[in-house]
Amino acid sequence: MQRVQSERAPAAIGPYSQAVRSGGMIYVSGQIPLTPAGELVEGDVEAQTEQVLRNLAAVLEAAGSSLDRVVQVSAFLADMDDFARFNEVYARHFREPYPARAVVEAARLPKNVRVEVACVAEGGRE
Repeated sequence: MQRVQSERAPAAIGPYSQAVRSGGMIYVSGQIPLTPAGELVEGDVEAQTEQVLRNLAAVLEAAGSSLDRVVQVSAFLADMDDFARFNEVYARHFREPYPARAVVEAARLPKNVRVEVACVAEGGRE
């Protein structure tokens, strides 16, 4: 297992890695709407989702992968009423064939954000 880290995404705020490479796959930890400097993006679910997906893309790029190589996504919303607006932003970042995906409502997310997303992607360079 190899740690993956990007300066273009927020540093881990606990005992975990931004991502790890194992068996040719990249496992990206849940990203919340923090800027690379660690500042929380306030606002609606659309603004927060944009930042989350930029973070995922940055970590994947550091691993030599990309959003186009994502095979599975786990998304957590603070309020399932945000699903349609989350989906609109999500659809701008992923293309067919879309990754397998689960979206669930969580009682509470870190820093009381509206969205958190984790993913698994095909690996890039070793």
